[in-house]
Amino acid sequence: QVQLVESGGGLVQPGGSLTLSCAASGGLFSIYTMAWYRQVPGQQRALVANIDNGGKANYVDSVKGRFTISRDIGKHMVFLQMNDLKPDDTAVYYCNAWASLVKGGQAQSPGHYWGQGTQVTVSS
Repeated sequence: QVQLVESGGGLVQPGGSLTLSCAASGGLFSIYTMAWYRQVPGQQRALVANIDNGGKANYVDSVKGRFTISRDIGKHMVFLQMNDLKPDDTAVYYCNAWASLVKGGQAQSPGHYWGQGTQVTVSS
């Protein structure tokens, strides 16, 4: 099992900044890509940004220029630096990993793993 734990959410005023962190732990595993998603009640969970092991990052258009995803591969951590936050950024943010468990020296089939989410609220 790959366990993901997010931190760094909270209440911030419009135009403010927050940095989200996600740490992966558990048994032996190999992570190939990591991502941040967000979800508003009543809406579908949507991709915000992802990053591969080579550092290539992708962003949803609405956060380009404001958010930066980064990764510490050795620590199995991913971060999301959020600047110039807007009320529409309010959501529960989820960490995601595309990863394989390693059992008996063998990599298992990869799958998606999710954290529990951290609330980000942007309000005056």
